Amino acid sequence: MAENNIVNSNAEVQESTATAEATATTNTPVQTQPESAHDDFDWSIDKRNVTAYNKDEKEKYDKVYDNTFVTITDGELIKGTVVGLTKTDVVVNIGFKSDGLVSLNEFRDIPNLKTGDEVEVMVVEKEDREGHLHLSRKQARITRAWEKIVEVHKTGEVVTGTVTSKTKGGLIVDVFGMETFLPGSQIDVKPVTDYDQFVGKTMEFKVVKINEAIKNAVVSHKALIESDIEAQRAEIMSKLEKGQVLEGTIKNITDFGAFMDLGGLDGLLYITDISWGRISHPSEVLKLDQKLQVVVLDFDDGKKRISLGLKQLTPHPWDVLPENIKEGEIVKGKVVNIEDYGAFLEIMPGVEGLVHVSEITWANTPINAKEFFKLGDEHQAKIVTLDKESRKMSLSIKQLSEDPWSTIETKFPQGSRHNGLVKNITPYGVFVELAPGIGGMIHISDLSWLKRFNHPSEYTKVGQHIDVLILGIDKDNRKLQLGHKQLEEDPWNALEQTFAVGTIHEGTVVRKDDKGALVHLPYGLEGFAPNRHLMKEDGKQIGADETSQFMVIEFDRNEKRIVLSHTRIWEQAKVEEKEAAKKEAKADADKTRKAVKTIQNKVEKPTLGDLGALAEIKEKLKQEEKGDDAAKQ
Repeated sequence: MAENNIVNSNAEVQESTATAEATATTNTPVQTQPESAHDDFDWSIDKRNVTAYNKDEKEKYDKVYDNTFVTITDGELIKGTVVGLTKTDVVVNIGFKSDGLVSLNEFRDIPNLKTGDEVEVMVVEKEDREGHLHLSRKQARITRAWEKIVEVHKTGEVVTGTVTSKTKGGLIVDVFGMETFLPGSQIDVKPVTDYDQFVGKTMEFKVVKINEAIKNAVVSHKALIESDIEAQRAEIMSKLEKGQVLEGTIKNITDFGAFMDLGGLDGLLYITDISWGRISHPSEVLKLDQKLQVVVLDFDDGKKRISLGLKQLTPHPWDVLPENIKEGEIVKGKVVNIEDYGAFLEIMPGVEGLVHVSEITWANTPINAKEFFKLGDEHQAKIVTLDKESRKMSLSIKQLSEDPWSTIETKFPQGSRHNGLVKNITPYGVFVELAPGIGGMIHISDLSWLKRFNHPSEYTKVGQHIDVLILGIDKDNRKLQLGHKQLEEDPWNALEQTFAVGTIHEGTVVRKDDKGALVHLPYGLEGFAPNRHLMKEDGKQIGADETSQFMVIEFDRNEKRIVLSHTRIWEQAKVEEKEAAKKEAKADADKTRKAVKTIQNKVEKPTLGDLGALAEIKEKLKQEEKGDDAAKQ
């Protein structure tokens, strides 16, 4: 430092004076005191003959020196003057004790930079590790740019920026010399896929979002377009009236309608207002970018919604029906809707008629309209009723042909046999179609003589053919009573003797439940064995799929019921065995009695020997009687 290198002009004088004083001291007697080394050394003078200031003087001179420079702090923005240029750096004087170097790259926006130009820089460090003043023009520009960006974000001012490059999800825009982010969704009101076309362009933006912590800003070009569109919308809405006809361009098509651009304002053309006829999707009659004349049906100033109509520009088809559309006429229509109760045929766009399920066929059996009709199919039908005021029309398909029930007794007499198609199956019977419009039902009990079914589907299926016998005709209610088992003689009449009560037959258990077992018998018959009649002699029950002997304990021809028992067979065998033993014992007893009586008749007078033999016979009779009593018990 300069203050430490000031040469003292009195140094030589001080040195000579000190020498003289030392000489004089040696000639004068003085009181001797203990001294330390160099106590007589003048510490205020160094070896360079330079005097060091005391503390007060040093603070005084330091203050005077510091006041000759500008006081700065790190991060401060300050004006400086270019005092020199090199191949790589710019020397900038900011009035500090030393000049600072700034990279020449930070002045690329000033191609004609020269000495004497004033520039704004930021003090990055007053003194880095090497003691140099560290300045940055780039940081100064970024700081100033951020201050402007924060300000325009508050005021909503429009700024101009240049798109410098493309990045993930958007573009980088230079605004006031600072990089900002333009999301892809904020480029335009329409979706943008090619970002490269905007690189290098200068455009206007609005700052829509800032982040103070990381000094990041998001800009939007779309916001400017929307603000212009909003102004146009306000102008259009102010002049809008119901019934007004406008020209618009289709900008989007959805399942429920089409959105139209009315020149800055969007309107919705709902699918039901596109055509008087039915359409499944708006794209069937509309295309993107198609221009159309539409009428304003309704609008909402608050929600800025406009409902548009296209079909309303033409008369309603019901109001201009052709002369050939009248009751009794035969027309052709396309199936446009199917319900449980019938189908709607479109005779012409916007004019529909209903074919009720009762008008599909002359048959009185239930018909499912969804099975008979298919969307898009065409059918001929007869107009039964026509009401122009309520815009309703009823149609009939069955009236195109003669009513077959008028001659039912001739074509399908009672007792006649026919082959029909199974159309429907219910838990109680099978519906069979014999001819178009002619059909009847086979009750579940009339399917088989021998088997009982839980459901008719166990015997036949929908779509199969089956032979039937006409059992009865109900012309008024258009019903036929059909039978299938009646085609054969009732086998129960012939089998009554074969399966008489007490007869034994071999059978196989085909199904078991809590009540008993279903047993398959010869000739296709089935019997039922209660649980208590399934017990074997060893105490076990007969299982499913097991074949054994069964006794008929009940045969009911009218109810078609056979009750069986396996237990009764071995129980009855035991009873018969006991009865046989009883009969044998009784026969022996009778024989013995006869022998005794014969002996008694021959003996006129008994002797002691005869009495002894008689006593033995009596004893034998008593033992036999005891045996009989035991057998009875």
